[in-house]
Amino acid sequence: MKKTVLIFSWLAALSTSVGHGQTLSKEPIQSGHTNWPLMVSVQFHSLALPFQDVKAAFSNVGLALGTDYRYNQRGNLIQSFQAGYYRNRYAGDGLFIFTQAGYRPHFGRVYADLKAGVGWNYTVHPNTTLTLKEGQWQTTGRSGKGLLMVPLGLSIGYNENSLVSPFVGYQFFALAGYNPSVPVVPNQLLQAGARIRFNY
Repeated sequence: MKKTVLIFSWLAALSTSVGHGQTLSKEPIQSGHTNWPLMVSVQFHSLALPFQDVKAAFSNVGLALGTDYRYNQRGNLIQSFQAGYYRNRYAGDGLFIFTQAGYRPHFGRVYADLKAGVGWNYTVHPNTTLTLKEGQWQTTGRSGKGLLMVPLGLSIGYNENSLVSPFVGYQFFALAGYNPSVPVVPNQLLQAGARIRFNY
Protein backbone atom coordinates (compact mmCIF):
# COMPACT_ATOMS: atom_id res chain seq x y z
CA MET A 1 0.00 0.00 0.00
CA LYS A 2 2.79 2.38 0.92
CA LYS A 3 4.52 1.60 -2.39
CA THR A 4 1.30 2.35 -4.28
CA VAL A 5 0.87 5.69 -2.50
CA LEU A 6 4.52 6.51 -3.12
CA ILE A 7 4.19 5.70 -6.84
CA PHE A 8 1.04 7.84 -7.20
CA SER A 9 2.71 10.69 -5.31
CA TRP A 10 5.73 10.49 -7.58
CA LEU A 11 3.53 10.45 -10.72
CA ALA A 12 1.56 13.47 -9.46
CA ALA A 13 4.76 15.38 -8.79
CA LEU A 14 6.11 14.46 -12.23
CA SER A 15 2.86 15.52 -13.91
CA THR A 16 2.95 18.88 -12.11
CA SER A 17 6.57 19.38 -13.10
CA VAL A 18 5.91 18.58 -16.78
CA GLY A 19 2.84 20.84 -16.83
CA HIS A 20 4.86 23.66 -15.31
CA GLY A 21 7.57 23.18 -17.92
CA GLN A 22 5.03 23.29 -20.74
CA THR A 23 3.54 26.48 -19.31
CA LEU A 24 6.96 28.09 -19.24
CA SER A 25 7.68 27.03 -22.80
CA LYS A 26 4.51 28.80 -23.98
CA GLU A 27 5.37 32.09 -22.32
CA PRO A 28 6.39 34.91 -24.65
CA ILE A 29 10.07 35.22 -25.39
CA GLN A 30 11.58 38.03 -23.38
CA SER A 31 13.34 39.68 -26.26
CA GLY A 32 14.42 42.73 -24.31
CA HIS A 33 13.22 44.98 -27.12
CA THR A 34 10.72 47.74 -26.59
CA ASN A 35 8.67 49.47 -29.25
CA TRP A 36 10.09 52.56 -30.94
CA PRO A 37 13.79 52.34 -29.99
CA LEU A 38 16.19 54.78 -31.65
CA MET A 39 18.51 53.07 -34.13
CA VAL A 40 21.65 54.96 -35.12
CA SER A 41 24.07 53.57 -37.69
CA VAL A 42 27.04 54.36 -39.88
CA GLN A 43 26.62 53.01 -43.40
CA PHE A 44 28.72 52.40 -46.49
CA HIS A 45 27.27 52.54 -50.01
CA SER A 46 28.17 51.03 -53.35
CA LEU A 47 26.48 50.70 -56.71
CA ALA A 48 26.64 46.93 -57.20
CA LEU A 49 24.81 43.62 -57.35
CA PRO A 50 24.20 41.82 -54.03
CA PHE A 51 27.43 41.14 -52.11
CA GLN A 52 29.57 42.33 -55.02
CA ASP A 53 32.29 45.00 -54.83
CA VAL A 54 31.86 45.19 -51.05
CA LYS A 55 35.33 46.66 -50.47
CA ALA A 56 34.52 49.74 -52.56
CA ALA A 57 31.60 50.57 -50.27
CA PHE A 58 33.90 51.64 -47.43
CA SER A 59 34.93 54.71 -49.45
CA ASN A 60 31.35 56.03 -49.40
CA VAL A 61 30.20 56.85 -45.89
CA GLY A 62 26.73 57.81 -44.69
CA LEU A 63 24.50 57.95 -41.63
CA ALA A 64 21.04 56.58 -40.87
CA LEU A 65 18.39 56.89 -38.17
CA GLY A 66 15.53 54.50 -37.63
CA THR A 67 13.12 52.75 -35.32
CA ASP A 68 10.91 49.67 -35.29
CA TYR A 69 7.61 48.38 -33.93
CA ARG A 70 6.80 44.86 -32.70
CA TYR A 71 3.49 43.41 -33.87
CA ASN A 72 3.40 40.61 -31.29
CA GLN A 73 4.53 39.82 -27.74
CA ARG A 74 7.23 37.44 -28.90
CA GLY A 75 8.86 40.27 -30.81
CA ASN A 76 9.49 38.25 -33.98
CA LEU A 77 7.15 40.17 -36.32
CA ILE A 78 8.29 43.76 -36.81
CA GLN A 79 7.85 46.89 -38.90
CA SER A 80 10.93 49.06 -39.26
CA PHE A 81 11.39 52.63 -40.47
CA GLN A 82 14.66 54.16 -41.61
CA ALA A 83 15.91 57.44 -43.06
CA GLY A 84 19.47 58.20 -44.07
CA TYR A 85 22.05 59.79 -46.30
CA TYR A 86 25.08 58.38 -48.10
CA ARG A 87 27.93 60.08 -49.91
CA ASN A 88 29.19 58.64 -53.19
CA ARG A 89 31.19 60.94 -55.46
CA TYR A 90 31.21 58.45 -58.35
CA ALA A 91 27.62 57.19 -58.36
CA GLY A 92 25.99 60.22 -56.74
CA ASP A 93 24.85 61.04 -53.23
CA GLY A 94 21.56 59.70 -51.95
CA LEU A 95 18.91 60.66 -49.42
CA PHE A 96 16.35 57.97 -48.58
CA ILE A 97 13.43 56.96 -46.41
CA PHE A 98 11.82 53.51 -46.35
CA THR A 99 9.80 51.06 -44.30
CA GLN A 100 10.19 47.28 -44.10
CA ALA A 101 8.17 44.41 -42.67
CA GLY A 102 10.33 41.73 -41.13
CA TYR A 103 10.77 38.48 -39.23
CA ARG A 104 13.09 38.47 -36.20
CA PRO A 105 14.01 35.07 -34.72
CA HIS A 106 15.87 35.00 -31.39
CA PHE A 107 18.72 32.71 -30.39
CA GLY A 108 19.35 33.52 -26.76
CA ARG A 109 20.70 37.06 -26.65
CA VAL A 110 21.40 37.06 -30.39
CA TYR A 111 18.70 37.96 -32.91
CA ALA A 112 18.49 38.20 -36.70
CA ASP A 113 16.30 40.33 -38.96
CA LEU A 114 14.99 39.41 -42.41
CA LYS A 115 13.15 42.36 -43.97
CA ALA A 116 11.58 43.60 -47.20
CA GLY A 117 9.82 46.85 -47.98
CA VAL A 118 9.43 49.95 -50.09
CA GLY A 119 10.68 53.52 -49.97
CA TRP A 120 11.85 56.64 -51.76
CA ASN A 121 15.39 57.69 -52.70
CA TYR A 122 16.52 61.10 -53.91
CA THR A 123 19.68 60.57 -55.96
CA VAL A 124 21.95 63.47 -56.89
CA HIS A 125 24.00 63.33 -60.09
CA PRO A 126 27.73 62.97 -59.33
CA ASN A 127 28.67 65.60 -61.94
CA THR A 128 27.23 68.77 -63.38
CA THR A 129 24.56 67.92 -65.94
CA LEU A 130 24.08 69.55 -69.34
CA THR A 131 20.91 70.20 -71.33
CA LEU A 132 20.56 71.22 -74.97
CA LYS A 133 18.71 74.53 -75.29
CA GLU A 134 18.38 76.42 -78.58
CA GLY A 135 21.25 74.45 -80.09
CA GLN A 136 23.63 75.07 -77.18
CA TRP A 137 24.62 72.95 -74.19
CA GLN A 138 23.91 74.65 -70.89
CA THR A 139 24.76 73.53 -67.37
CA THR A 140 21.89 72.77 -65.02
CA GLY A 141 23.92 72.00 -61.89
CA ARG A 142 24.02 68.77 -59.97
CA SER A 143 20.31 68.15 -60.12
CA GLY A 144 18.74 65.08 -58.59
CA LYS A 145 15.82 62.76 -59.07
CA GLY A 146 13.38 61.00 -56.77
CA LEU A 147 13.19 57.25 -57.38
CA LEU A 148 11.15 54.31 -56.16
CA MET A 149 13.22 52.20 -53.76
CA VAL A 150 12.72 48.48 -53.03
CA PRO A 151 14.98 47.42 -50.11
CA LEU A 152 15.74 43.88 -48.90
CA GLY A 153 17.65 43.64 -45.65
CA LEU A 154 19.20 41.35 -43.10
CA SER A 155 20.94 42.11 -39.83
CA ILE A 156 22.33 40.46 -36.71
CA GLY A 157 22.29 42.03 -33.27
CA TYR A 158 23.15 41.28 -29.67
CA ASN A 159 20.53 42.08 -27.07
CA GLU A 160 22.23 43.08 -23.82
CA ASN A 161 20.36 43.98 -20.65
CA SER A 162 21.24 47.61 -21.13
CA LEU A 163 20.00 50.72 -22.88
CA VAL A 164 22.26 50.18 -25.91
CA SER A 165 22.48 47.05 -28.10
CA PRO A 166 24.85 46.75 -31.09
CA PHE A 167 23.95 45.40 -34.53
CA VAL A 168 25.37 45.01 -38.03
CA GLY A 169 23.25 44.95 -41.16
CA TYR A 170 23.15 44.64 -44.92
CA GLN A 171 20.67 46.29 -47.27
CA PHE A 172 20.31 45.57 -50.96
CA PHE A 173 17.98 47.94 -52.76
CA ALA A 174 16.89 48.51 -56.34
CA LEU A 175 16.11 51.97 -57.67
CA ALA A 176 13.47 52.11 -60.40
CA GLY A 177 13.23 54.81 -63.08
CA TYR A 178 16.87 55.94 -63.05
CA ASN A 179 16.89 56.63 -66.81
CA PRO A 180 15.39 55.06 -69.98
CA SER A 181 18.53 53.07 -70.82
CA VAL A 182 19.02 51.76 -67.26
CA PRO A 183 15.52 51.40 -65.74
CA VAL A 184 16.66 49.56 -62.57
CA VAL A 185 19.88 50.26 -60.65
CA PRO A 186 21.21 47.87 -57.95
CA ASN A 187 22.66 49.32 -54.74
CA GLN A 188 23.88 48.00 -51.42
CA LEU A 189 24.50 49.38 -47.93
CA LEU A 190 26.67 47.94 -45.16
CA GLN A 191 25.53 49.17 -41.75
CA ALA A 192 26.90 49.08 -38.21
CA GLY A 193 25.15 50.75 -35.32
CA ALA A 194 23.29 50.54 -32.05
CA ARG A 195 19.70 50.27 -30.88
CA ILE A 196 18.97 52.67 -28.01
CA ARG A 197 15.97 52.03 -25.76
CA PHE A 198 14.62 54.89 -23.68
CA ASN A 199 11.98 52.93 -21.75
CA TYR A 200 13.97 49.80 -20.95
